[in-house]
Amino acid sequence: MTSESNEAAATSTATPKGRPDHYWDALVEGDHLHSAGMTITDAHLVNWAGLTGDLVSLHLDETYAAQTQFGQRIAHGPLTLSLALGLMTQTGYFSNVIAWLGLDEVRAHNPVFIGDTIHVEARVATARESKKPGVGIWSIEYTVLKQDNTEVMTFNSSFMIKRK
Repeated sequence: MTSESNEAAATSTATPKGRPDHYWDALVEGDHLHSAGMTITDAHLVNWAGLTGDLVSLHLDETYAAQTQFGQRIAHGPLTLSLALGLMTQTGYFSNVIAWLGLDEVRAHNPVFIGDTIHVEARVATARESKKPGVGIWSIEYTVLKQDNTEVMTFNSSFMIKRK
């Protein structure tokens, strides 16, 4: 870069670019969202157990887990749920959350093993205005899938979102 272009860059008034700043109005009922994937590691299980105190042998003890119907350690259900919520935030649609309103109908369908890669496919079930001015509600149906498209978990989650 020349000194002239360095000067121009230093004095630029352009708005910095980053993750999109979406509001409630950005999604309507029926919209579909897809997250990036995340590969589950031993560190996920060990850190989750330490953070939450969920020290169940099925998640941490290879010898014990080998004797179960799964034949190996599996990820904690609440870990899978939390990762799904987190992966969905990476889409940029949750930058204006005012409040998380809760979860409904959480179901674990299949185990998640160390080495599995999960991602989320979600559908906006409800997008409605709130009684509060400047606020809307999204209810979202989450489906968590493994790399082979095996459904591992489903749940619904609702959020209060700032409107434009």
